[in-house]
Parts: sequence; structure tokens; C-alpha cells
Amino acid sequence: MSASGDAPHENDGSPGTGLLRVALVDDYEVVVRGLASMLRSYQDVVQVVELDLNKPVSEPVDIALCDTFGSTQGDRADVRELTANPQVDRVVVYSWAHDESSIRAAIANGAHGYVYKGIPARQLVTALQQIRGGGPQVWVDTQGRPPITAGDWPGREEGLTVRESEVLALITQGLSNAAIAERTHLSPNSVKTYIRSGYRRIGVRSRTEAVLWGVEHGFRPDRLRVSDPEIPTS
Repeated sequence: MSASGDAPHENDGSPGTGLLRVALVDDYEVVVRGLASMLRSYQDVVQVVELDLNKPVSEPVDIALCDTFGSTQGDRADVRELTANPQVDRVVVYSWAHDESSIRAAIANGAHGYVYKGIPARQLVTALQQIRGGGPQVWVDTQGRPPITAGDWPGREEGLTVRESEVLALITQGLSNAAIAERTHLSPNSVKTYIRSGYRRIGVRSRTEAVLWGVEHGFRPDRLRVSDPEIPTS
């Protein structure tokens, strides 16, 4: 139920290759802009046409890549709404969760593909090309290598890891520890660990202080759409 390995990203005429129109979907602008920057070296085959933040995809795209940072996993209404959007040909869930139950739930919910966020950018591009062409639906690292931490996230400049940042984002949204564990597919103990370490990094001692800090530092979801985003070249 998984695929791995690297493949060339040039257009070789095989199924799933060629210019791929992609909408990047998440509630946080910094996250989708970070993902767009990850893909900047592949502009010959991937055209990022929209960054969607709490807005429906508005332009025809081959793939809506749904980043789950601070949002729901692939088994929720967000994915069903994307699959029902006539502007979207295929929906791919992009998540840190890579357990069988998360993957199966997303596919059963209508997602056309599931990609683990710990794989390199070149492998992400290969995965999107092949999912578009009807290839393997699921792309996770099956070789036990350390996950790649790429892109961007709120609080990175303050030293927060991506998982600490996501937990803090959900705290800022008002979720309880139990709700955070359920949404992220983390264990309750892991959620508590990320909360403790995150609090230490940002210098707060209570949930109220953490929420105030999060509001002041961009941890609330954005509500806008960025069409034809400019992707940095360096």
C-alpha cells in the first residue's frame, strides 16, 4: 500500500508527467507559501496556480494538494468538499500521519492519493505526477529513513518544530488536548509532550498565555486566496 524511491522530474512523456496544475490548500498562508517554495525547483513540471486558505479552489487544477497542518485529516468534510469541486480533478492529502488507518480513511473519504510529508520534494513531485496518471495512490517512506522536515510553519523563527507548531496552532484555535490528539492522530501523551516543549520554547506557562502568544504570532487560520502566486527563485 505504499510507494517509494526517486524518479527524474523532467517530462519524459510517460503517464502522469507533463505540466501539472496544482492548488495548495491549507488554512495557513505561511504553510502553503513554504510548500510552494519547496516546489520552486520543479516549475518545469509543476505550476502552482492557487494558494487556498479557507476558500474553495476557484481555478481548474489537476491536483488539490491538501496540507493537514492545523486542520483536519483526510477523513473529514474538507476532503469531501474538495472532491466535489468541479474545478479539481484529483485530491491528494499531504500529512505527517502515515498509519494504515489514516491512509485508508482518507482514500475511503474520496481522496485520490495520500502523501507523507516526510519525503523529499523530488519524491513529492513524482508522487503527484503518478497519482495524476493513475499510478500508486499512497506514498510513504518504507525504508526507515529519517523524515525530511521542509517547507515553513508558524513559529519556526522562534525555534518551534513543525509538530510543536501544529499543536500550538490547534491550541490557539481553542481545541482541547483530546481534540488535538484526535485531529492529529497523535497519542494523548505525545500531545502533552509537544505542549510542554512548545511552551518552553516560547516562554509561556499556561494555556491562556499560549493562546495569546499564538494570536500575536500568526497562529490563527488565514482567510484569503492567493491566485498565480509568485514562487521565490532563490
